[in-house]
Amino acid sequence: MTKRWFKDPLYVKWRKEVYKRDNHCCQWPGCNIKKRLNAHHIVRWADSPALRFVVENGITLCYAHHKMISGLETIYAAVFFKILAGKKK
Repeated sequence: MTKRWFKDPLYVKWRKEVYKRDNHCCQWPGCNIKKRLNAHHIVRWADSPALRFVVENGITLCYAHHKMISGLETIYAAVFFKILAGKKK
């Protein structure tokens, strides 16, 4: 597994683009928190190197929701992709 370097320019750019697309707001249904945000990889960083810097593989979550889904990423992936598909309409 490749260790993530959070100051990598590609990672910083990806994170900023995810936040911008999501209006700097948690995308969990019903949550509108705009503080303590995390850019979450929908398909885990370790599982798909090809998707690491693809904006469509990211979603903004507040700290609490990001922590809540930790270890359960595969269960929530379809939900997050559906949320993002709804934003394109």
